[in-house]
Amino acid sequence: MGGFTFAHSLIFLIVAASTLSVCTANKEWQFSSRQPKKTQGPNKIIVGGSEGWRFNFSYTAWARKNVPFYVNDTLVFKYDPPTADNTTIPHSVYLLPNLRSFVKCNLTGAQMLADVTQGGGDGFEFVLKSWKPHYFACGQHDGIHCSVGQMKFFVMPMLRWY
Repeated sequence: MGGFTFAHSLIFLIVAASTLSVCTANKEWQFSSRQPKKTQGPNKIIVGGSEGWRFNFSYTAWARKNVPFYVNDTLVFKYDPPTADNTTIPHSVYLLPNLRSFVKCNLTGAQMLADVTQGGGDGFEFVLKSWKPHYFACGQHDGIHCSVGQMKFFVMPMLRWY
């Protein structure tokens, strides 16, 4: 086939709109000079804030409210580990390979970053080491937590200006 399909066009429009909304929501952007403000060193950011990493919370909205993210910032995923009496809902953290996987919550080719036990205590930490999109999702129940439970978000870390 090889052509640019309607689906490709739709994904492109979604990415463009998301990028535009992230840029306009970015309160640290100086529109007059088109340069990001100078910042301190790397930040440690708890994913979901006080909500942590849980089912039925919009992490996409959370990420949009917390831009910008910078290279070398640390994301902390906090969630309860499984209990013997099964009173907690187990979660995990996956890094998805691309936008298509993110949109579809497809875990094929995804890298497990943290299993169901690693979010307890101080949480699992992931350092944003490169200036590229990072697509995160919960992989539990073959992506159901991602697709139905809204446990997914992406960040595009910016370079930090000192």
